Amino acid sequence: MPIRDSFAEPSAAPSAGSDGPDFPESAASAFALRFAETYLNAKKGEETERAEELAAFVPDGKVAELNLSGAELSGRDIQVVGVDPQDDNNAVVTLSADVNGDPMRLDVPVYAADNGASLVVSGRPALLAAPTKAELPAPKAVENDSGTRDELEPRLKRFFEAYAETPEHLPSYLADGAHVAQLPAGSLEFVELEELVVPAKAANGKDDVRQATATVKWRLAGEKGDDPAELTQSYRLSVIKDGDDWKVLDVQGAPRSFGR
Repeated sequence: MPIRDSFAEPSAAPSAGSDGPDFPESAASAFALRFAETYLNAKKGEETERAEELAAFVPDGKVAELNLSGAELSGRDIQVVGVDPQDDNNAVVTLSADVNGDPMRLDVPVYAADNGASLVVSGRPALLAAPTKAELPAPKAVENDSGTRDELEPRLKRFFEAYAETPEHLPSYLADGAHVAQLPAGSLEFVELEELVVPAKAANGKDDVRQATATVKWRLAGEKGDDPAELTQSYRLSVIKDGDDWKVLDVQGAPRSFGR
């Protein structure tokens, strides 16, 4: 990610044999982000100060084309979401932002020289609609391995309990070389493993390494009473057979857990 306050990570070296443009994306991203923070914020009575700040980003004599007289503009939560290089020197940097309270997208054309040592906004930016909500297609039918699921369920219940509440026991559930950091102490309490799905292994797959999707109910630590606050979340776990037992290799968020 670009670092604010005029600093940026060095541009990544082009990969060997790349056919794409050699555009300095990291430097341009940081530059466009700083530009957007000024461009998307305007207050009445501060037009001169805004123009002076914008002059640092645009060609000489062009700042007047970005004026916003007599109106206020507020840009919040501005982030770079993509860079579309046109050639080695030109690209459009896309940012997301809440503009006057509405989610929008801002495309900023950027010209780069000297591999990103010199940058300038090369044209007027454009406000566009934020991405719309997609329709999630129905998941593909998955053949479940009920036998492996029955083996894993009691083990993973104890794993999640250790993951949140008893980190001293966590290593006993991890495979050699696995790096799984426990949740912050006192943050969550394990309630139950609501669902566990273990797809049948592929015909050419390894029988001792599997991926499972677990739906876990947590209680916020310290919540008491008849209706404590609870969270239901989904995880993807890579597990490996270790003798008669299973050990966890990795845990992360589960893709496409809705609709299972």
